[in-house]
Amino acid sequence: MHLLNEILQEHSREQAIKITAWIGADKARMARLMELFLHGQYRVVQRAAWIMSMVAHKHPELITPHLPVMIQRMEAPGIPVAVKRNVTRVLQFLPIPPDLHGVVMQQCFALLEDPKETIAVRAFSMTVLAKMAKDYPDIKNEIRIILEDQLAHNPSPGIRSRAKKVLIEISRSK
Repeated sequence: MHLLNEILQEHSREQAIKITAWIGADKARMARLMELFLHGQYRVVQRAAWIMSMVAHKHPELITPHLPVMIQRMEAPGIPVAVKRNVTRVLQFLPIPPDLHGVVMQQCFALLEDPKETIAVRAFSMTVLAKMAKDYPDIKNEIRIILEDQLAHNPSPGIRSRAKKVLIEISRSK
């Protein structure tokens, strides 16, 4: 399979599933996907991000070595929202190496506080921060303040739902 051609051929869930199955647990194929995700043209990056998220669900061990560059990519100006959405989605359920905790928290707080950011990215950022609050209880108050502020200012149903769940979660954890 020529990965770039397959990514460009069609933008559909079926195509993403097909490519995800082809990658399977193959490290070399995953490395090829990550190369496109990190250095491809806008449309390629957008589609590769979706596939990367699917691979992460099936084979999280393939993603872990790439986390530092994925997070670094999030800091680039003008990145497609698909990158932010799929990286934050992956960070919700993957263990984050301790050396990346600071930058991940910083990124997630920035995304969460940005009113222009998409609902999905903000919701995923909430979940990542709630997960990290288990190791860093000092951030719970900051999360609570931000979420209560967002709930007070006409939140979307998605933000309202996720914020309420996160507020309950951080209030219950020690």
